[in-house]
Amino acid sequence: MRRSAKAPTGKLRVVPGAQHGLHADAISACALRVTKTLQEAGFRAYIVGGAVRDLLVGNEPKDFDVATNATPDQVRRLIRRSRAIGRRFQIVHVMCHDEVVEVTTFRGPGREDAQQQTDEHGRLTRDNVFGTIEEDAARRDFTVNALYYDPVKNEVLDYFDGVADIHAKRLTMIGDPATRYREDPVRMLRAVRFSAKLGLDLDQATRAPIRDLADLLLNVPESRLFDEILKLLLSGHAHACVARLRTEGLHHDLLPLLDLILDQPQGERFIHQSLENTDTRVRDGKPVSTGFLFASLLWHPVLDEWKRRQAAGEKLMPALFESMSAILETQRKKLAIPRRYDAVMKEIWALQPRFEQRSGQRPFRLLEHPRFRAAYDFMLLRADSGELDEAIADWWTDFQKVGPEEREAMLVPEEKPKRGRGRRRRP
Repeated sequence: MRRSAKAPTGKLRVVPGAQHGLHADAISACALRVTKTLQEAGFRAYIVGGAVRDLLVGNEPKDFDVATNATPDQVRRLIRRSRAIGRRFQIVHVMCHDEVVEVTTFRGPGREDAQQQTDEHGRLTRDNVFGTIEEDAARRDFTVNALYYDPVKNEVLDYFDGVADIHAKRLTMIGDPATRYREDPVRMLRAVRFSAKLGLDLDQATRAPIRDLADLLLNVPESRLFDEILKLLLSGHAHACVARLRTEGLHHDLLPLLDLILDQPQGERFIHQSLENTDTRVRDGKPVSTGFLFASLLWHPVLDEWKRRQAAGEKLMPALFESMSAILETQRKKLAIPRRYDAVMKEIWALQPRFEQRSGQRPFRLLEHPRFRAAYDFMLLRADSGELDEAIADWWTDFQKVGPEEREAMLVPEEKPKRGRGRRRRP
């Protein structure tokens, strides 16, 4: 049975290559060189964390991290093209062409001294203590992240049954979950992301405190919270992550409009399609626009507010712009989306009414707009979800493919405004 978060016990199990199935050729050349260089100098060094976890579940790691008992200064003296970064805990970045390998010294348990500080909520604000590999493993959040792979000996060091949890498709917190969440509330979001991304079920004890401690996320700095949500949405499993956010009761303080969206069948179809498209692009290695993604998540609240304002007598475009500002301001009271994305979102939204204008020179001018492609892709999502007539989407798809003369022929005749019945003049 695991003890409290401050001093969890771990029994080392060395997993040989015949059992774990990993091979050194699956490790990047840079990470392999760093590990061998440190070991040849007499230090312990391992591929650690997410890379080992991903390889064991059959995923391709995005990057490779190395953990060692060498200090940052010792790492820098041994390896050229490296630099130390970080204030709370110093790490070393090793640059190899287009790859960066992060090298971290084994961390010790938080000690109640000048090197470790917490705020009034129990969240760690400063922690700069080196330690042993056993202490480093105990500090990690989940058992599947506390795995150390030695590519030279081709063995995995497993202190908390992480390999067994992977085989059992289980995500388990190291130590007491409530204590670990209070230390760093972002771990609740990481639990959702890892369980969705890796196809693991949350261990009962790991899951139990989440709903009651969800309010702790309000104490997390906005920039860090946004970065974590972005990781979740760009994980390649955004749809599953958003569903689990809602299941665990974590979405209220992050995307407070999510309930409003998902409670409407049309809005749910739109979000489903948007997130599925995002996941496909991530898995295919294609770029994803953050502005486009959040424009999709917030579109239906904007649309509902826009309809309400028009019904109250406001004009079409002024009502749309006022709706944009109102919804973005509401969202910022919870998860603060950086304002640098505002222009992208607003342009995508503002161009949507123009897709219904298919006469005169307006379609030609829209084609030349710098944000046309993003707005067009957004419009296709609306058509796929049933919000917009598919004939309009098909028209714009064809309009882009043909030449100037064919485009002229495709233009829809502009309807003349109907004249009201007036009094007939006497002859």
